[in-house]
Amino acid sequence: MLVQKLRLQKGWSQEQLAVLSGLSVRTIQRLEGGKPASAETLKAVASVFDIDFNRLREPDMDQPNPTRHDLRADEALALAHVRRLKLFWINLMVYVSVAGSLIVANWLTDPTYMWSLWTAGIWGVIVLLNAIQVFFKVPFLDPVWERREVERVLGRPL
Repeated sequence: MLVQKLRLQKGWSQEQLAVLSGLSVRTIQRLEGGKPASAETLKAVASVFDIDFNRLREPDMDQPNPTRHDLRADEALALAHVRRLKLFWINLMVYVSVAGSLIVANWLTDPTYMWSLWTAGIWGVIVLLNAIQVFFKVPFLDPVWERREVERVLGRPL
């Protein structure tokens, strides 16, 4: 997520960072998603931001308190939320275009039976549930509930 923070500070898109670093957009997406990267990939990104590539390395998970360099907890949460928002809007645009195309195609080929409304309706409910998850706090799925469940599974406090 540090890569995403640095990229946003520069005002670059993922595509722009990919071009500047010589990497693929998919590699940039993986980096921003927290996936492990090779030293060559980290060096390419670090050179674009003019920083030491060790700052981009993942923390050692064997340490008692692994921390991210240059990324506070509130920033990490904000970046994760923005990533969920972006994914929702992309899903909504895909839904509107595909469902609309199906309805038009169905109406042009056989307007007597509108099967596409079933598809659009079911998919629409899924998009609506995603919107509720992204835009509204679901009280039984919030971080407090999540922590309580983890402690219940572990049988001890975190």
